[in-house]
Amino acid sequence: MSSRSVVIERPGEHRLETGPPPEPGPGEVRLRVAAAGICMSDREVYDGHRDAAYVRYPVVPGHEWSGTVDAVGAGVDAGLVGRGAVAEGFRNCGICRRCRGGDTSLCAAGYDETGFTRPGAFADHVVVPARLLHPLDGDADLRAAALLEPAAVVAAAVRAGRAEAGERVAVVGAGTLGLLAVQLLAAGSPGELAVVDPRAERGLRALEFGASEALAPQEAAELAGRYDLVVETAGAPSTAASSCLLARRGGRVVLTGMFTPGATGIDPVHLSLSQLTVRSVFGAPSSAWSFAVRAFGAGLIDPGPLITHEFPLEGFADAVALVGGGDPKTGKVLLRP
Repeated sequence: MSSRSVVIERPGEHRLETGPPPEPGPGEVRLRVAAAGICMSDREVYDGHRDAAYVRYPVVPGHEWSGTVDAVGAGVDAGLVGRGAVAEGFRNCGICRRCRGGDTSLCAAGYDETGFTRPGAFADHVVVPARLLHPLDGDADLRAAALLEPAAVVAAAVRAGRAEAGERVAVVGAGTLGLLAVQLLAAGSPGELAVVDPRAERGLRALEFGASEALAPQEAAELAGRYDLVVETAGAPSTAASSCLLARRGGRVVLTGMFTPGATGIDPVHLSLSQLTVRSVFGAPSSAWSFAVRAFGAGLIDPGPLITHEFPLEGFADAVALVGGGDPKTGKVLLRP
């Protein structure tokens, strides 16, 4: 048996490599990849724009994925073989103070993540520590389950925002994170659920996913101070600052988008006078993964409709070119080994 993988040797250079399947070591499992999503972080790795502290070349990307366990290492329950599953990306140590407190995404051992510093799932097979595995229900749609990684990030944001039934909530950005946030927030019965995005097509999609209103940024600016909770998912240069303006006095803002240097700063005068609570989310702790997997199993979130394009591993160049290309009709792009 052979196994293929997409290897980014250095920014802008990749190859499709074929070799023997990776073998799981003690405490590890190997999964046959069913589907792997491509996100902007993967595009940044390919273009060479990701912070050097958060990538290690050469690398097999792929941190959004699902698969079926086909081999286990020593000390791992053989009953996992044949189970559909997803796995946490952060290779947390599990023993530091942060991990023991449940904040596994803040592991003090340093950054280490599947698809960035360890071989990821743009491949036929991927090997991960068994302790990071989240088995799925037997009838789970593995194609849709590939998006449980961004769903876990959204779950971390929603939990950090402490959304309550009947509240006015705004989601800034209607990309993958934003639309998943709409699904999860809608399940909590908000009084209002507005989505802010300059792309009308994305706004219409948000309405289909449970939003009560879709607003262009100019329209949203007229509603400053209206919302109890604002979940920012866009990572655009101005959205951290504009999200804080949307929140009411004493409101909460959760920043989930990945910002780049030069983004507009949050006004400290507004922040202090409005008594806002501002949180940020980078990745997801184990508890958020469990939350997302449970919500997926219960049908509260369905990532499948976000998928618009699927490619074989050989089509990686065409697939990654679509991501971040600006076409509002491009949703989630998958590789299907």
